[in-house]
Formats: sequence, C-alpha cells, structure tokens
Amino acid sequence: MENKKIAVIGVGNMGGAIVSGLLKSGFVTSTDIFVSDREKSILARMKDLGVNIADNNRDAVKNAGIVIVAVKPYHFEQVINEIKPELNADKILVSIAAGVGLKDLSEMCGNEIPVFRVMPNTAISLQESLTCISAGSNAGSHKEYVIELFDQLGKTLEIPEEMMAAATVLSSCGIAYALRFIRAATEAGVETGFKAEIAQYITAQTVKGAAELILRSGNHPESEIDKVTTPGGITITGLNEMENKGFSSSLIRGVLASYRKIK
Repeated sequence: MENKKIAVIGVGNMGGAIVSGLLKSGFVTSTDIFVSDREKSILARMKDLGVNIADNNRDAVKNAGIVIVAVKPYHFEQVINEIKPELNADKILVSIAAGVGLKDLSEMCGNEIPVFRVMPNTAISLQESLTCISAGSNAGSHKEYVIELFDQLGKTLEIPEEMMAAATVLSSCGIAYALRFIRAATEAGVETGFKAEIAQYITAQTVKGAAELILRSGNHPESEIDKVTTPGGITITGLNEMENKGFSSSLIRGVLASYRKIK
C-alpha cells in the first residue's frame, strides 16, 4: 500500500489506545497520523503526542490511506456520511464499531471501498492486544496490510464475520473479566496481610505468568493446574471452595450474558 497515513476518527478509550500503540510501535510516525474527535480535551491530549489534529472528520480522512472509525455504533452512520466524499477505492476503511456488519459498511461507504471489521482490546496501547479481523469481499491485497498494521499492536487472528460477536466478548470484554479477577485476588491479598500495591503486583504478575504458560506450551489449563495441586494441599482446597461458590459457572454465565446482549 502506497499511502500509509492513518486517520483515526474517535480517539476515546479504544481509538486513543490505537494511536498510543501505533506511536510506540514505530510503524508510522506521529506526522502520519490524523485524528478527530468531538471532545476538545481528548484532542488536546492527542496534540501532546504530536499527531495531526483535524478540525473535522472529513479533514482527518482527506490525506489518509487507511481510515479507522472508532466511534460508538449509534454515531457510526453519521460519521460515514460526513467522510464519504473523501472515500475512494484507494482508501481502506476499518470499523471498530461493534454490531456494524461488513454488508452495512459496504452499503454505507460504497461497494468499491475495501472494508474491514476489527475488534481489538485496550491492551493495544501497550502493543499487547488480541485483535480479531474480518475482511470484506473486496479486501483483496489490502488484507495483508491491515493484518501487518495490527500485528504491530499485539497478536491478530482472522476470523469469519459471524464469529465477531463471540470474539468481542472473549477479547474486548475479556480484558474487564481478567481485571476483575485481579482486583478480587488483590483484595484477598490485602486481607491476608499485604499492602494493596504489593498484593496487586503479585497478582498481576502471576496472571501474566499463567497466561504465558498456556501461550508458550499450548497445554490445556488443567494440565498446568495439576502441577500445583498436590493431594490434600492448599491449592486444591482453595479451588474446590471457589468451585463450590460457582467460580467457573459464574464466569461462563457472565460471558454468555454478554454474548446474548451483543447479539
């Protein structure tokens, strides 16, 4: 792709995290990023990062080769209508909006525009996102570039569009589920005598280590659990008490509740 300038429309939590991750990755320079947002305070923070601040959405898109729209679904169509005069077959449009399908994107933007649905999580600001990507039928060779871009920001996984709702729950919502576990375990650590910041550090690093065990080995979690659950030991006692209180079932029910909501 010749024009690697990037426009990000909506630089709140997710859009702002994408900009931060791009800058840390060095994939593009700050002068090649154009942003727009309705909130002046958010734009002021973006200006401090050295990116180009546009007065409106259309100006942000004008010089960009890839346009990332990271606004709420109920603002999406309005934004597309604003920037549509600047869209053409040489530009790529990436939607972060949950629930806006590829067919909807093509109808809004025009069938000649290569469109993608992308669902990252907020760890993208640290280049540690798991980003799921679904490509439109006219994506062509542009798909390689979109994957390359988001590979700078963590790991990517191309999935069929019909799995995007499930991916949103597991990856984007999943960050919150994991953080809630860390918070709860930290509170338990405080009750056992640690200061809060030490308990949080121990818990967060332990969760990071547990994730790496699975990612690097490919083992089922239970095989790693077996290594630390000695007969009659303290780990199995704690696990059994958690299961007695519905630990696994409540997590599954929560994930499924989010999935039903997004569907």
